[in-house]
Amino acid sequence: MTDDDTDDGRIAHEPHDPTTPRIGVCYFPEHWPRDRWERDVELMVEAGIEVVRMAEFSWGRIEPTRGEFDFEWLDEAVALLGEAGIDVVLCTPTATPPKWLVDERPEILQEEPDGTTRAFGSRRHYCFNSDAYREETERVVTRMADHYADNPHVVGWQTDNEYGCHQTIRCYCDDCGAAFRDWCRERYGDVETLNETWGTTFWSQQHADFSEVDPPRHTATEHHPSRLLDFGRFASDSAVDYNRLQTGILREANADWFVTHNFMGNFPTLDAYDVTESLEFATWDSYPTGFAQDRRLGESTPERLRAGDPDQVSLNHDLYRTPAGFWVMEQQPGDINWPPYAPQPGEGAMRLWAHQAVAHGANTVSYFRWRRCRQGQEQYHAGLLRHDGTPDRGFEDAREAAAELAELDLAGVDAPVALLFSYDDLWALSEQPHSPEFDYWQLVGRFYRALRGRGVQVDVVQPEADLSGYAAVVAPTLHLADGALADHLESYLHEGGQLLFGPRSGYKLPGNRLQPDLAPGPFTSLVGGHVDQHESPPETLATELSYRGDEYEFDTWGEWLVADDATVVGRHESGTAEGNPALLHHDVGDGAVTYCGVQPGTALADALVSDLLGRAGVGHTERLPETVRLAERDGVTWVLNFGSESVTVDGPADAEWIVGAETVSPFGVGVVEAPASSLGLVDTE
Repeated sequence: MTDDDTDDGRIAHEPHDPTTPRIGVCYFPEHWPRDRWERDVELMVEAGIEVVRMAEFSWGRIEPTRGEFDFEWLDEAVALLGEAGIDVVLCTPTATPPKWLVDERPEILQEEPDGTTRAFGSRRHYCFNSDAYREETERVVTRMADHYADNPHVVGWQTDNEYGCHQTIRCYCDDCGAAFRDWCRERYGDVETLNETWGTTFWSQQHADFSEVDPPRHTATEHHPSRLLDFGRFASDSAVDYNRLQTGILREANADWFVTHNFMGNFPTLDAYDVTESLEFATWDSYPTGFAQDRRLGESTPERLRAGDPDQVSLNHDLYRTPAGFWVMEQQPGDINWPPYAPQPGEGAMRLWAHQAVAHGANTVSYFRWRRCRQGQEQYHAGLLRHDGTPDRGFEDAREAAAELAELDLAGVDAPVALLFSYDDLWALSEQPHSPEFDYWQLVGRFYRALRGRGVQVDVVQPEADLSGYAAVVAPTLHLADGALADHLESYLHEGGQLLFGPRSGYKLPGNRLQPDLAPGPFTSLVGGHVDQHESPPETLATELSYRGDEYEFDTWGEWLVADDATVVGRHESGTAEGNPALLHHDVGDGAVTYCGVQPGTALADALVSDLLGRAGVGHTERLPETVRLAERDGVTWVLNFGSESVTVDGPADAEWIVGAETVSPFGVGVVEAPASSLGLVDTE
């Protein structure tokens, strides 16, 4: 899809003109003596830093006591940076309300499901639905915005910091209880509609009035899944509304500022699409070696522990990319403090990550942080400088990346394939996974990895997005579905679209009740068949099938299907389902649907994706090793080597290498003016 296509569930901003990607850094001048600041700025200029983010945790420094604001220190830091030609992005400091505020207004604090108060001593301990905290937010954000409204060095703002980090999207306090009741009343109109939508006759969970609707606090066993889903929607909406409070204040102070927010990787409880509607573009915080351990899409191999899982990272790049691009607001600069283990990244990995982000559409990559801190909870988190102020390993990587990116002038990513991603499906399936191994991110990742393994750029969009500009669409699962969504996909297919469905699609209504018909419910006529049975087999049971004459494995989820009008293209070859259809293909209008009724293994996902790309006429490569990825942006292709061995690229003889050459070093990168589909790897064995 081109950058002019804005109907993807995000706000319709004009795309940026071709831009030169920049390197930035997150800086905390308040942690260091003032006589050091000038030297820091000199080193930033030496490293090619062009953007600095500051002040996201500075409320206690800006307002040490109520009403007594001290901006003098921040003014000086902004001036030093601006005079050196560095743009400043300031942050609203609301992620860390100071102790005096907590003591004065303890009602701002969040509560756990069991009623335990999340006390002062860390961060993100405030409630989005606290009227008191909204008053304090409006007060401090207005004061900061007015103070910097005419400062020429401040180019934009980040709201708050990492909404929901530390499981803080969902609060269960009385303020949230009252707000949840209001949310349900607005959504359903009358309590009878709520009861019908949820299905509350089960276990006598009927409500006679909205006043009886409470948050799903601690109870004996599982909560009603429809209640949980709506509470998840409500909690996300609360953060969205709170963010709008801040963006409105900032834009009123200076309409020329951009406003963004920094999301997190594989983050489950906040609908980033909804938040981004009030932003110029999204940013996110990328920590590849940590993600390879605590939110991995596959095995934590030695190479992933040194450079991350390229597909896990790029999935988030593509999820947060908007028509105006995106930023990485926090890029890992070295070893980090929060995962179970802290291996040193591979040599050059910090440069590789910056290039990977730019290849996926980033316009700025900002490292976190400038200097390792000597106090507080993050003393074991690296910076571009060591804690003594001397350059660390990431400093040279950042400088090299900045010099290389300065030679580029790039438009946005033009992706030929859309992958459909739904937070509602994520929430519903997380509450009822029906298998300890089933994970929404894992299922999405199977299909996404197969696409990236063929060198294809992907837009990750909502199911309701305009799909007309895409040659192919992959829907890993569309679990919650209605007739409107089926009609939307049918229109795409009638215009010649090619669609690949994954399992568990069409099982439930949007209210999280089973469909009245067998799965895939409203998609049945599109698929040309239906689900007869399903199972979630453990690893001890054989899970084998055939697809177009070849043998493959699957795991975690399996369906056996009935072909009504479709052609059977795959059958189960093991277990109780043996002989039954597992994959169907069906022509619809000028397009076609393939329905995969299992969670595919790597080889099956690749076979399905390569067949899809072939039918859709999307250029692609031979299957790439999982440690090598190609990414094309504006006619330029990045060769990204996440492996510990060099790779050699085979491409057009006249292809011009902008960065590097045909042989790409371990954890290295090459950039070449050539289509990704024209490149391959030389077999050196």
